[in-house]
Amino acid sequence: MSAILPPRGTLASEGGRAASLAAAAFVFRLQSAGISFGTRHALREVTLAIAPGEVVALVGANGSGKSTLLRLLHGLLQPTAGQLLVDEAARQAMLFQRPFMLRTSARNNVALALWLRGTPWADAKTLALVALQRVGLAGQAAQPARTLSGGQQQRMALARAWALRPDVLLLDEPTASLDPHAKREVEQLIAEFSVGQGRARPVTLVFASHNLGQVKRLASRVIYIEQGRVQADLPVREFFDAGRLQAVSPAAHLFVKGELV
Repeated sequence: MSAILPPRGTLASEGGRAASLAAAAFVFRLQSAGISFGTRHALREVTLAIAPGEVVALVGANGSGKSTLLRLLHGLLQPTAGQLLVDEAARQAMLFQRPFMLRTSARNNVALALWLRGTPWADAKTLALVALQRVGLAGQAAQPARTLSGGQQQRMALARAWALRPDVLLLDEPTASLDPHAKREVEQLIAEFSVGQGRARPVTLVFASHNLGQVKRLASRVIYIEQGRVQADLPVREFFDAGRLQAVSPAAHLFVKGELV
């Protein structure tokens, strides 16, 4: 299923306690953070900060480190070098490229996430139906989740995350392998999610994507990663300004042009 984490403490590679983010000015702050698996470096010297309400796209070739960075932010991996600080009050949810579907109905798949968070089962089922209505799947509530189409499964996974009202939503290639119609439906839901649903606290979105059109439509900021290193970190308009991007990172410029080997 989509991975759901409660508020968590800061993580530091050396095990010492790092200071919490002052006044929640940032949801995440990384300082020279790295991830190594044996001799392979998946992330190297990553320094960046993500503020509440930002919609950040991670782009780069396969194996560049986008998914590793998402897992690091979500607490599924810990830095082997440097430091990661997180807003301890921010609730997180993560949507994987292929969300896990339990062998039960769509409604129960959503309700179980709420029940695990402490919601009584009867209330969880009611809230699950509201969430499915939110993504246009009320008619499929009783249908086994594994028989839903790929687009419907992604919408159901979004409903599962939306029901928990996270402050931070991390998405790994949320529309990969979907047909154009399903991609538009999921994109629309992500865009609506980023508005914050009328909440006082803005929702922060961080998503990995190979679809540059999707990045233009959804993101406010783009981070280009190559071989585990951040090579460009720009507002979306500057990232797609050829002259500006080439000055910052020739490799990112070639990537956007489709010429990067």
